[in-house]
Amino acid sequence: MSETPAPVASEKTPALFARPDKGDPLPPEQWSKPWAQLKFVSFQPAIFPRMLGEVSRDARPGDLVSVYDKFGHRVGTGLFNPRAKMPLRVVVHSHEPIGEEYFEIAIRRAVALRREMFKLHEHTDAWRVINSDGDGMSGLTIDRYGDVLYCDVYSLGMFMRLPRWLPLLHELLGTKHVRVHVDHDLGSLEGIKPSAMKEITASAPDRVKIREHGVKYEVDFAEGHKTGFFCDQRDNRRRFGTLCQGARVLDLCSYTGGFSINAILGGASEVIAVDLDEDVIKQGRRNANLNQISPNKLKWVHADAFAYARQMQKNGEQFDAVMCDPPKFVMTREPAGAAEGMRKYADLNTIAASLVKPGGLFVTCSCSGLVSLETFEECVIKGVHRLNRRLQFFDRTGPGIDHPIYSNCPESRYLKILWARMT
Repeated sequence: MSETPAPVASEKTPALFARPDKGDPLPPEQWSKPWAQLKFVSFQPAIFPRMLGEVSRDARPGDLVSVYDKFGHRVGTGLFNPRAKMPLRVVVHSHEPIGEEYFEIAIRRAVALRREMFKLHEHTDAWRVINSDGDGMSGLTIDRYGDVLYCDVYSLGMFMRLPRWLPLLHELLGTKHVRVHVDHDLGSLEGIKPSAMKEITASAPDRVKIREHGVKYEVDFAEGHKTGFFCDQRDNRRRFGTLCQGARVLDLCSYTGGFSINAILGGASEVIAVDLDEDVIKQGRRNANLNQISPNKLKWVHADAFAYARQMQKNGEQFDAVMCDPPKFVMTREPAGAAEGMRKYADLNTIAASLVKPGGLFVTCSCSGLVSLETFEECVIKGVHRLNRRLQFFDRTGPGIDHPIYSNCPESRYLKILWARMT
């Protein structure tokens, strides 16, 4: 059996893809400036204050810095910002010097993964282009919606460099417009001034129509929460539709109707879509109209999912299929907040499961990154067993393939979906 040769660095494949020897440690006076030193040996991209040691005096907010471990070995390159909650984001782990050229390589690699390997453009014109740490671009996510790039920025270093990367992204993707989103509170901490992007984003439309596996949607950048459309559920939306032939369906926390519309197009006899936000229900109705769905088949209910589900329970209602896709309930590691979030998951899933007919389909989701798949599954199981019923699990899925994660950052795997038949 022949031995596979180790990858060799070249002009097109620089040292960040090679595996050089660590070499001897260097004294600080020989370190490449600007630099930052770690207190601990870590392969994590996220370096918090307790993990960060000395930083060279010439390191400025947003700088690309050389990263050394506590012994003096060069271990990577990262973006530094002393005022941020995460003062160092290691974008590449390598013992070799890496400069600004890294980012163009990372962008080209990310686009090639989606276009050349996954061929997403053959099925949709809405997909994630850059997935932060999952593409070695910590602090930046970019979604493509038709000819618009929607950039969510969490890092000053990424924000400073974004304008120079946009021409390359447009060239690779065939896009024309850009919208940039910076969370107000996080932007203040990072020192980001969104006004700096106004000229670049001025031409972007407020709305754009997209396609996904033959289904049409309208993306509203001005009104929708995070655009009103989540690319991560693409494959799950389609699959749910294929399992709803002839079914009466309840879609709790329906948002703008992705699962509901796929259920109808998949042959569901009736779908009730429930959400508390009036604006997203309006958007959902527009999406239904785009797909020529009769309002007699898809009924929208403006209500709290908990309250509506309890009322259906009291009424003795049951459905052939129930989808439960709530917003993030666990926002913090702080014990009281985390416990309250888990109580919400337990409560909603117990009520939702009670509304599924024996033999019916139950699909439930969690987008809380701080909750593991195992913890979420255990929470759902306990709730169902309290009903003296059982779940016959047949799959556990997550986000689409355009949301990759690196092995040194598994905590970025946030979306969890459980698929089961109710007995």
